[in-house]
Amino acid sequence: MSSVPLSILDRANTRVQHGQTVDAPQIFAEVTSRARHAEQLGYQRFWVAQHHSVPGITGSAPTLLLAHLAEATSHIRVGTGGIMVPSHQPLIIAEQLGTLQALYPDRVDAGLGASVGFTKPVRAALRQRVDAKEHFADDVDELMGYLDGTGAITAYPQDRSQTPIFILTGGGSAQFAATRGAGLVLGGPAVSRGLKTKDEINQTVVDYREAFEHSTPRRQQPRVIASINVAVADSHEAARQLVLSEAWALTRSRSIGVFQPLEDPAAISAEQASVQQQQRIDQALASTIYGTPDEVVDQLEQVLQYTLADEIMVTGNIWDPAKQQTSDRLLMTAWQQR
Repeated sequence: MSSVPLSILDRANTRVQHGQTVDAPQIFAEVTSRARHAEQLGYQRFWVAQHHSVPGITGSAPTLLLAHLAEATSHIRVGTGGIMVPSHQPLIIAEQLGTLQALYPDRVDAGLGASVGFTKPVRAALRQRVDAKEHFADDVDELMGYLDGTGAITAYPQDRSQTPIFILTGGGSAQFAATRGAGLVLGGPAVSRGLKTKDEINQTVVDYREAFEHSTPRRQQPRVIASINVAVADSHEAARQLVLSEAWALTRSRSIGVFQPLEDPAAISAEQASVQQQQRIDQALASTIYGTPDEVVDQLEQVLQYTLADEIMVTGNIWDPAKQQTSDRLLMTAWQQR
């Protein structure tokens, strides 16, 4: 049995079904069902994301959604992947986390990101300044002060350093995470590059571990979580169909500037993609792990060898929620038997 746990990040993607966009209540019900299923299967964490004003994603308020998921489950860790710090005042984040920690002790994680709104109107609606992203480090320091009880004022409910902090990054914020004694969630090419090499090790991870400073009173240990899109099916082609919907949504977003609801992969396959669109689909699929259980386990082993990760976080959403849960089950079964 593997000693490296698996976790899930669910973005609460919506989808088109029978020509209509599935509404938020049904999407959240499906996310909840998936979280319960993940707990039964033995996944370590179930995190939810934050995206503002994106038609294809209903997950805009992760602290609210994870409270519901915590209530619907019993022991799986729940968390944010992530709270986008530039969108909030640090004190508000601290109060939300303190409340969650009081309601669900020892089950809540806080993944923090530095992303700002995707478009100028969204950034304006969030009251984000032009340099909002540049204040990420200072804002996280202020937030951690409130959580640790060392801030200029006291945040209530008091967290008392109970909520583990993880920094979401493609690698650029790894040193910051290390110097703050926080965990690291690594994504993008910093992880998927491991699919293309068998001899290299990601130096960013090595540097993170070497630079890690234990924070008092937080006392977190260095921890690297590698985040990558994963889908499993009984055949390679069936698994490719599962990841096609998100690859197509990403491809279209580069043309129209909007990430749309996921479409039925059968309908996508029936269309004739342009040469440029096909190239972009192929690029998206190249950074995704998909296939039979054995194929996926082999690719995840490559990722572990490259990233030296302590944990794998499965991302990517599948158009069919039943096939999503089947993928989760096939993955965990194969992973435990490897």
